Amino acid sequence: MVLFRVLSSEQAYRAVPWATLVLIAALIPMSAAITSSGGAELIARPIVDLVSGHSAYLLLAMLFVLTAVLGQFISNVATALIVIPIALVAAADVGVDARTVLMVVCVAAAASLLTPIATPANMIVMNPGGYRFGDYWRLGIVLMVCWLVVTVTLVPVFWPING
Repeated sequence: MVLFRVLSSEQAYRAVPWATLVLIAALIPMSAAITSSGGAELIARPIVDLVSGHSAYLLLAMLFVLTAVLGQFISNVATALIVIPIALVAAADVGVDARTVLMVVCVAAAASLLTPIATPANMIVMNPGGYRFGDYWRLGIVLMVCWLVVTVTLVPVFWPING
């Protein structure tokens, strides 16, 4: 855009969401720290214990729910960076392909449907649409359940559970 003079370099610089970039940059080492400190193992252990002896689809559903719940309060990128190390440990312990759980986590991180604070788009339409906080929850829970079912059903079709 700058090269073709659609925007000046100052306009491009002002358009960059610096706070978001700093947040993401800070969360990458945090994600690594969760893994190296053993925190991912500590958090993944109860999940693995619950799904042990059950279908791998239960692990995918639990990771979806964990990610989606966190995603209602923090950005989807931050949510994914926090849950990915946990999901990888759980996948390794249960014997599920890492690609499968990573795709479930990424899809679930984008499922910010239950609160207006989950994403900027939700907040932007709240006042003009005359929505209240509870309106997001009522419709969002239905959409979230649909999204969960579709994700847990289709992700393993394209990224098989056992590699």
